[in-house]
Amino acid sequence: MGSKYTKRYTEEFKRDAIALVDSSGKAVTAVAQELGISSESLRGWYRRAKADRGEGSPAS
Repeated sequence: MGSKYTKRYTEEFKRDAIALVDSSGKAVTAVAQELGISSESLRGWYRRAKADRGEGSPAS
């Protein structure tokens, strides 16, 4: 069962997190752990950003 509360992140936070993955050379899971967020959330944002830049497919 899930929580009644879902954490929402700003677009700016998402952009910064994605940029950190790109610039650090670290794995998505490592960056997510450093930021205290779900690795699945960050992985989804990262995949979506790559697809928006034409670097991958949105349904990977």
